[in-house]
Amino acid sequence: MEVIALLPGLIIGVILHEMAHGYAALKFGDDTAKREGRLDFSKLHTHVDPLGTIIFPIMGLMAGGLIFGWAKPVPIRPNRFSNYKKGMLVVSLAGVAVNFALALVSGLLLKVVGPGILGLILLKSVQINCILGVFNLLPIPPLDGSKVIATIFPSTEQFFSESERYGMFIIIGLIMVGAFKFLLMPAFLLIQLILSI
Repeated sequence: MEVIALLPGLIIGVILHEMAHGYAALKFGDDTAKREGRLDFSKLHTHVDPLGTIIFPIMGLMAGGLIFGWAKPVPIRPNRFSNYKKGMLVVSLAGVAVNFALALVSGLLLKVVGPGILGLILLKSVQINCILGVFNLLPIPPLDGSKVIATIFPSTEQFFSESERYGMFIIIGLIMVGAFKFLLMPAFLLIQLILSI
């Protein structure tokens, strides 16, 4: 039941996260995502990454570990931005902002709905979207946090760009040594905060 309850919040969370990047990029002059049909929620197959959206989260849940996932990344061409620095910052933070907004809305709806199957789905949505938001803020390439730091501190851009190929290995390593429980502590605090409103 927990796996089923988790999936709606996760799938909506990761897809809207990527779509938010695309919409923000569009506002700054890059219509790549729009031209490739990645701003349309109804075309679910264009967004779902089988490994990141379904298999990885379910394996995490079954292993009793931290659960997170991802959708197929939206194509962005920053060289088309009308304002490169501001565009990179807004585009990088747009997905995270959507996750936190979804968590808050789910928490408020949970107060109205109460316990039950729908309540469990909303509770899981609060949890997964807080985790997704904080996870994506980590300064590990290719996560959004690394792009935010590279935009604010341009001297770090080359470092993050060159280390991006190792990002997944770093993430898996941190999971294996149990570091994510500490790195994602802000997510757990945010979940408690939202549920106490």
